[in-house]
Amino acid sequence: MKIFILNSGSSSVKFQLIETDQHMIETASDRRLASGQVEKIGADDAIITFESVTTRDFERHVQAIYDHKTAIAKIISLLTDHGLVGAESPIEAIGHRVVHGGERFSSSTLMTEEAVRAIEDCVVLAPLHNPHNLKGYYVCRELFPNLPQVGVFDTAFHQTMPPEAFLYALPYSQYKQHQIRRYGFHGVSHRYVAYRYRQITRAPKDTCNLITCHLGNGCSITAIENGNSVDTSMGMTPLEGLVMGTRTGDLDAAVVVYMMLQEELTASDVTNLLMKQSGLYGISGESNDMRQLMISMVEGHARAKLAIDMFCYRLRKYIGAYTAILGRVDALIFTGGIGENASLVREKSCDRLQSIGYEIDREKNQAVKEGDIATKKSRSRIFVIPTNEEVLIARDTYRTILKIPQPQVVAGEVSA
Repeated sequence: MKIFILNSGSSSVKFQLIETDQHMIETASDRRLASGQVEKIGADDAIITFESVTTRDFERHVQAIYDHKTAIAKIISLLTDHGLVGAESPIEAIGHRVVHGGERFSSSTLMTEEAVRAIEDCVVLAPLHNPHNLKGYYVCRELFPNLPQVGVFDTAFHQTMPPEAFLYALPYSQYKQHQIRRYGFHGVSHRYVAYRYRQITRAPKDTCNLITCHLGNGCSITAIENGNSVDTSMGMTPLEGLVMGTRTGDLDAAVVVYMMLQEELTASDVTNLLMKQSGLYGISGESNDMRQLMISMVEGHARAKLAIDMFCYRLRKYIGAYTAILGRVDALIFTGGIGENASLVREKSCDRLQSIGYEIDREKNQAVKEGDIATKKSRSRIFVIPTNEEVLIARDTYRTILKIPQPQVVAGEVSA
């Protein structure tokens, strides 16, 4: 089955075309046929990038694209021109990444009218994300009225958190009346790397304890007990938790009130400061890109070093906390752009954690693209695993459409 995967943002659309079926899922042989994105939607100089994996073709176009419908139509045109889809080999389903499913969705779902209304109800919880995720659905409904569409939620994986982990110590009425609680995000990535670890090691899901670190411009860490998420660093929004590219992470709530009073900031001003002016960028005063900051640190820039030190310090605290929650940790996993590529961050984040079972082999840490980077005597394994959210979205789309339940995992078997 050829499945069109969409991740729609406010001014961008990322896509992949993936071929999968039950046999491909069971043998991990799903095929990515094409990928790319449209950036700067709404501008005269929108950028379209397209890569065909099968023919190794790469294209980059700059043209006026003023709305999501035009953007997605352009993508379909490129897929058709390259012979990847057509009358003899059509797109058979569409999978959408949806950031927030609230408490309503604990698994991926067919986007029926009822489901779409429920996703719309979650807009109040994710006003910067869900409306744009839904744009892709609305456009595809118009372009492909007969194709099934599936929503795959970043929050769904974390619906197994217990109340003591997901509730804030606010009056309980705030939770009941306004749904104020911790939801967690990056669930598709955390779920994928946990699956991939089990695939590599043949570890059984129902006895597997992991700590997964998704580190990119947005960052989160998750404690996984017996295959289920039991705690995660992001909260009601993707602002809580680790230091991120431009987001603060954990912050004393009274600081917000203090800043508003001192500088006469509006709610919009504060939101912009916390979400877009803080994190690595705010500390360094230079960049939110870890690669640039590491170069600047080597060149002697003190604030670049401070930003990296704070990033790793916060991550180390969370690894220690989640180790305490789980008791036994089979593996600590690094993923995402920083997690997969920044060996320095992995080393600094595990520094001083030897006493609780984490010891990195420096040579392996420098060389490994995927695999174990722990020393032989490390009590917990330490893995680098590249994430692949799109293939998991494709699998969920396939299974949801055909009403195939997630397989039960027994010792020596894996699933995603």
